[in-house]
Amino acid sequence: MKEHYYDQLLGIQTQGDRMEGPAPKPFRYYPYEPTPYGALEVLFENYEVTRTDRVVDFGCGKGRLVFYIHYFFHASAAGIEMNEILYRKALDNREAYARKTKNHLQRLQFYCCLAEEYKIDPMDNRFYFFNPFSIQVFRSIINNVLNSVEECERSAELILYYPSEDYIFYLGNDSPFELKKEIVLPHEYLRDANERFLIYRLG
Repeated sequence: MKEHYYDQLLGIQTQGDRMEGPAPKPFRYYPYEPTPYGALEVLFENYEVTRTDRVVDFGCGKGRLVFYIHYFFHASAAGIEMNEILYRKALDNREAYARKTKNHLQRLQFYCCLAEEYKIDPMDNRFYFFNPFSIQVFRSIINNVLNSVEECERSAELILYYPSEDYIFYLGNDSPFELKKEIVLPHEYLRDANERFLIYRLG
């Protein structure tokens, strides 16, 4: 099973019930659920990340995507998590990952805060969302990204997994981001028509 294989390879533990930890508060934040490793395989067969990128995972949970990107692509990565229990487990995974892989941790960061309160770093240029919160929070984050890009000009891309219709409508009608690519998962992964990745690009 891929979940066990990759967790063991990376020396981390990211499986668990989606309701783990206290219920998200405020309720515009949604429960923990990691992106399946099989879906990550498909994403990165069709989407390039390089060591010069810095990827931010909003609602990172225990850090699965952050470690996967760092291990396979040597990119910088940051995880944003409001749930303190999950944040502490991400930090535990960070230490376990370092012991297992002998990789340095300078390019791996985790922050415990509300996603809309995270200050976008000038190096941040890839932003990952697995439908982690309401459209109101999402809009606030996109505004933060746009303000950061205005202050420090660079390209920026959004990676949406299992995107909500609200996200899609907002990006298509009220933002300067343009749809760059759709990655549909093979049938063995499909739960419904939303089981896909959408890549949006700015600049």
